[in-house]
Amino acid sequence: MNTSILEDLGLTQAEIKVYMSLLELGASTAGKVLEKSGLQNSVVHRALNSLIEKGLISFVLEGKRKAYHAANPENFHDFIESKKKRFDEILPELKKKQMLAKKANFAEAFKGKRGISQMYMTLLNSKGKEYNTFGGGSEVTYDVMGETWWKNLHAKRIAMKIPCRQIFDETIRGFGNELNKKPKTSIRFLPKEYAQLQETVITGDYVGIAIFTGNPYGVLIKDKIVADGYRKQFEILWKRARK
Repeated sequence: MNTSILEDLGLTQAEIKVYMSLLELGASTAGKVLEKSGLQNSVVHRALNSLIEKGLISFVLEGKRKAYHAANPENFHDFIESKKKRFDEILPELKKKQMLAKKANFAEAFKGKRGISQMYMTLLNSKGKEYNTFGGGSEVTYDVMGETWWKNLHAKRIAMKIPCRQIFDETIRGFGNELNKKPKTSIRFLPKEYAQLQETVITGDYVGIAIFTGNPYGVLIKDKIVADGYRKQFEILWKRARK
């Protein structure tokens, strides 16, 4: 069982082992958890206490001993919501600090599928008036990120009311035609020879270049001059492309 999502939620490896042990054991003493988890005594007790504070386990006294048991896994929803509320409390201050930062041009790199997802969300949140792309192909759409990932990306874009014009190649006409039926979406096509492993995105003052190799990576550039240059290239391709 892949428990990495629990790490993403902020649990330590020790907390995960202790919680999983209690799920399997049911109500148990610290000794049984110690034996099941294979952790050191002090580590187990620290994990038990921190999980109690997080509301993910509880205990009852049986004589002088504590019997611990894991909370219903659905309690993680409350745990996540609590973290979200705490983050929302400091979000206004974080945004103020962001506004105070010098608004300079920059370039940064992203690695892996998670990095690519972060880059595309940065592009969507850049407040550009239009979302323009060119490049990509069937390997990009179906093999690397997967069709579902692209559909979800465009669902977010449409929900944010960002119009797009995009240039695909004929290898993904089926996907493009389906996407073309969505609101705020206009897709045109170039011949299949135009298929490639990278996609260029231009929106506002931003340019994102995503390279979809086996381990994808991308470069995000914030520079109005660069964005305007890529936008000119996009417009030339847009005139050549066909519906």
